[in-house]
Amino acid sequence: MLTDHARPSLSIIIPAHNEAGMIGPCLDALFASDWSDGGVEVIVVANGCSDATVPEAEAYAGAAQARGWQLQVLDLVEGSKPGALNAGERTATGDIRAYLDADVQIDPRLLSEISGALAGDTPAYASGRVQIPSPHNAFSRAYARFYRQVPFFHHGVPGCGFFAMNRAGRARWGDWPAIISDDTFARLNFAPAERIAVKAGYCWPIVEGFGALVKVRRRQDRGVREFAERYPALLVNDDTRPGACAWLPRAALRAPVGFLAYVAVAIAVRTGKSSGEWTRGR
Repeated sequence: MLTDHARPSLSIIIPAHNEAGMIGPCLDALFASDWSDGGVEVIVVANGCSDATVPEAEAYAGAAQARGWQLQVLDLVEGSKPGALNAGERTATGDIRAYLDADVQIDPRLLSEISGALAGDTPAYASGRVQIPSPHNAFSRAYARFYRQVPFFHHGVPGCGFFAMNRAGRARWGDWPAIISDDTFARLNFAPAERIAVKAGYCWPIVEGFGALVKVRRRQDRGVREFAERYPALLVNDDTRPGACAWLPRAALRAPVGFLAYVAVAIAVRTGKSSGEWTRGR
């Protein structure tokens, strides 16, 4: 429950759909932050959960109290990430809004660096360095060795899995739209010069196994097409990245087995049929 503190300077919104076993490590890392002040509210928005996500999140009430932070766990019936984001926004009061996926683990320094980057009144967006940990599954491990080299992760401020903005930046739109790629929507509402990369990072896992990777890649592709159709004017804010001729051969030489795994997933995506069902956004 929320306690009677002064208005928080930082609100962290965590949408969570069936994240039992993952929300715990996410919150462990969050509460281990080197943030030296109170003034933080953590809002876990469980949406459509049929597992133990809610009690696992509620079990961190003591950790929040020990830090002088506020923790609230919202339990929504409907499974909808945009709906969860909007519910979290209605509860959040902080001047800085951070958005954290429930399976992501942040570096202890990240919150402090983000807060410093977003301290001004000029609209701004910030995120940390994306770190893709080694998966347990052998196919996913090979895939990750190549995937880590994709230019998206090394040019500009990707913001996948974790991003934040100040109050002036968040004022650029109202409710979160019902789209797949909410992180792309947030990022491209800011010009490249308004996006700030801090040094601290966060672990952004990929899913385990060939079938799961195919489902996720299909979802990502649908998200890219949907965004381009609905918000073409925002595409001008995307980062310039090297073409495939510049990076692909070198990346393939560094991780040849990973390149084959990446190609296999790409072929399966293009030749198979999407089920349209929800899948983890990796």
